[in-house]
Amino acid sequence: MYKHILIPTDGSALSDRAIRHGVALARTFGAAVTALTVSPPFHRFTLNPAQVSAISEQLLLGPGVALAVAKVEAQIAGVPCETVHATNDEPYQAIIDTAKTKRCDLIVMASHGHWEMLLIGSETIKVLTHSKVPVLVLPVSG
Repeated sequence: MYKHILIPTDGSALSDRAIRHGVALARTFGAAVTALTVSPPFHRFTLNPAQVSAISEQLLLGPGVALAVAKVEAQIAGVPCETVHATNDEPYQAIIDTAKTKRCDLIVMASHGHWEMLLIGSETIKVLTHSKVPVLVLPVSG
């Protein structure tokens, strides 16, 4: 049914849950996985202190931390996994662009995460609104 699943992650516990779910689906369908993390470009000026803190954390920890969970989960499940780090002010756009570029036929993502704390509006809602690829959204609890 699905051959290539995109799993965006921001390193949150909810994203880790989406990774586990997406990898399990990939294993079931014999699909490959692409794990994606999106970092905003560093801006010298911002009025949002939360953005400065989050960007500083991302710069210190690097995108590898968020992607490592996906790589390990996929390896344990025997699922092929590619990791991608994108830089974009609009995480939803990077998610949609990566799904298109990598020819993914499903996006599996959490309903909330760090991105929602950084930006006004839900990145998940934006992906749902603009994506031409089906999106499976995992709820906060469950």
